[in-house]
Amino acid sequence: MNFMNDTIAAISTPNGLGAISIVRLSGDTAISTVAAHFKGPNLQQVASNTINYGHICDQEGNVIDEVMVSVMKAPKTYTKEDIVEINCHGGPFVTQKVLTAMLGDQVRLAEPGEFTKRAFLNGRIDLTEAEAVMDLINAKTNLQEKAAVQMVDGALAQMIKELREAMVKVMANAEVNIDYPEYDEEEVTRQQMQKTTQEVLDKLKTVIDYSEHGQVLKSGIKTAIIGAPNVGKSSLLNLLYRGDRAIVTAIPGTTRDTLEEEITLGQLVLDLIDTAGIHQTDDIIEKLGIKKSQEMMQQADLVLLVLDGSRDLSAEEAQLLQATNNQKRLVIINKADLPQKIDQSLLPPDVIRISALKGDGFTDLKKRIETMFLAGIENSNGAVLLANARQLGLLNQAQKALQSVLTGLNSDIPLDIVLIDFNEAWKKLGEIIGENAPDELVNELFSRFCVGK
Repeated sequence: MNFMNDTIAAISTPNGLGAISIVRLSGDTAISTVAAHFKGPNLQQVASNTINYGHICDQEGNVIDEVMVSVMKAPKTYTKEDIVEINCHGGPFVTQKVLTAMLGDQVRLAEPGEFTKRAFLNGRIDLTEAEAVMDLINAKTNLQEKAAVQMVDGALAQMIKELREAMVKVMANAEVNIDYPEYDEEEVTRQQMQKTTQEVLDKLKTVIDYSEHGQVLKSGIKTAIIGAPNVGKSSLLNLLYRGDRAIVTAIPGTTRDTLEEEITLGQLVLDLIDTAGIHQTDDIIEKLGIKKSQEMMQQADLVLLVLDGSRDLSAEEAQLLQATNNQKRLVIINKADLPQKIDQSLLPPDVIRISALKGDGFTDLKKRIETMFLAGIENSNGAVLLANARQLGLLNQAQKALQSVLTGLNSDIPLDIVLIDFNEAWKKLGEIIGENAPDELVNELFSRFCVGK
């Protein structure tokens, strides 16, 4: 059977106990297959977008479960095919029995992401909207959810389509000019191409510039907790984690390797990395931990540099202040509940004072992190917050090709040569929304989805 002609079925709800589970079918035989196992209204005669009460039976006619069956007829469905959803009780055994009853000669088990893949292949959604579906499923904060909804609603796709339409008009005029040079309108065409190229570049630049904020929303902020031994790094991790995630003792060097934990902090997701204390040592194991700490510090999106306010600033800590000066960094003075010895004149003016052990200063720290990373998002004025590496790579390629177009036009390169770069940019923009996307790419993208979506 042809892949697109198969009827597919899968469990669309998470595994485990629950009030309700959903078994979903999509394809030409979806309705007739469920109808053959359904005691209730004739599903082949009911209206589209209706929910029908009855019982699902196995091959021998034995009742498996009391169910509600939703019938949605093509083409106004998620896949643009007939879809049936069986709402059964949420036990994994019962749900699996319902699914097994549906499978047979006319229905096969769906592959990961195959329902959404069919929505794409049938023209229901484009590739950016398909990718956004997974982002929406994986959203952990309100901002992640809003950014994903923006993509699901087609914000990026609409912008790309409008830019490509404007470029097509220029390409058509250029082709006519090349084929019929006797009309002598090349200068007009070159001016039109230059104007359109600059307008498209401006739009792409806005999206690319704000892509950093999109990455922060989607991937989280890689946050390295850095400092000397026994300054309270692990206590800070526990404070942010709101629990005892790291071992805390008064013995310096308790943390000898990195400890990672993902947390949600307000509207942000932080990938916290508690590192080994950085100091001079002859211990081989400690040296390895310190080297890894320094690597994490360099790779981090945010450095939380922890200092002990109850003691003098060491030479190693002064070096850490210098080394992190050009990074996104917050300097945290811990143990603020103890008498302070640290020299304020050696510190930047915007330090945060906390007592990680007592929980003091958490609110201030949270606000400072949110201000640092959310200000750009709040100032984006509704710009598309791109967080997809594939899409961003193609945008960068299109941008590079359009910059070559401007260079060629300004250097009086023949129009037919300049048009090659212009056409390349148009194609790269098309690849973002799935125009002429290779099968390997489509299969790889949808394989990341869960079965049933």
